[in-house]
Order: sequence, then structure tokens, then C-alpha cells
Amino acid sequence: MAVLSNRDAELCERLKQLGYAHKKRIRIYGEEFDLTSNPVAEENGYAIEAVSRKSGEARRLRIPLSILQMINNDLAAKAA
Repeated sequence: MAVLSNRDAELCERLKQLGYAHKKRIRIYGEEFDLTSNPVAEENGYAIEAVSRKSGEARRLRIPLSILQMINNDLAAKAA
């Protein structure tokens, strides 16, 4: 298991508060998904494991950059 930095851990917690959490249902990329994991940090951003409600296929979804930028801006404003 990878060790998250404080910033990564805080960002993942904020993503969970926004609904990107285990056992939640989201609509993203024009499709509905049941989430099967909490957000995780990757090399190029953050992702979440999910199962498509339409096809039943398991997928790893990247969290949209606009969501990450919004959270990062909010965290930076809090730190200032």
C-alpha cells in the first residue's frame, strides 16, 4: 500500500465528501457507475474504481482535472 502525503490524503478526503466514495453512484463521462473504491493518487492525477451500470464492466475512472483544480484552489486558499 502506498503512503500518501498530507496533501494527497486531504485531497482524497475532499473527493469523498464530493461523492467520489466507495458504495456511491455517480454519473461521469455520460454514463452511470457504482463506485467500488475510494479515490487513489496515481502518477497523472487521481482515479477511482467503478462498475458501469450499463455494461457491468469494471473500470478505473480518472477524476476530472476541473474537480481536482477546484479542490486544490480551495486548499490553497485555506492555507493562505
